[in-house]
Amino acid sequence: MILVSGCLAGWNCRFKGDNKENEKIVRLIKEGKAIPVCPEQLIGLSTPRKACEGPINGKVFSKDGEDFTEIFTKAAEATLELCKKYNCDKAILKEYSPSCGSNKIFDGTFSGIKIDGAGITAKLLKENGIEVISEEQI
Repeated sequence: MILVSGCLAGWNCRFKGDNKENEKIVRLIKEGKAIPVCPEQLIGLSTPRKACEGPINGKVFSKDGEDFTEIFTKAAEATLELCKKYNCDKAILKEYSPSCGSNKIFDGTFSGIKIDGAGITAKLLKENGIEVISEEQI
């Protein structure tokens, strides 16, 4: 089974309440090959919610400086448990997200600059043997 970011499945779960629907992801779900999840919604964060960037030096912050690291870590742990429950060995996650970015994230300045790095959920899944790629790699 493949875990996919809910926003790629067409869920309006991104921080500003929109989605990034991807035809290939929707097809995988319809074929019963993938399950969608939004790590932030999984642990109860609202949509819309404050925009966050990072992790930079292991920390995720909102534009106004609020530390969201603990919340994003709990979201990653809950997502990992979901992967275990459904025997997911692969994840296709939304690039640039502080949770789901698999190769690139925003640099924490809220200026649109992207840097090499992984979101907190993507990193935890990788550390637990789950292959993680972005929607840009499918």
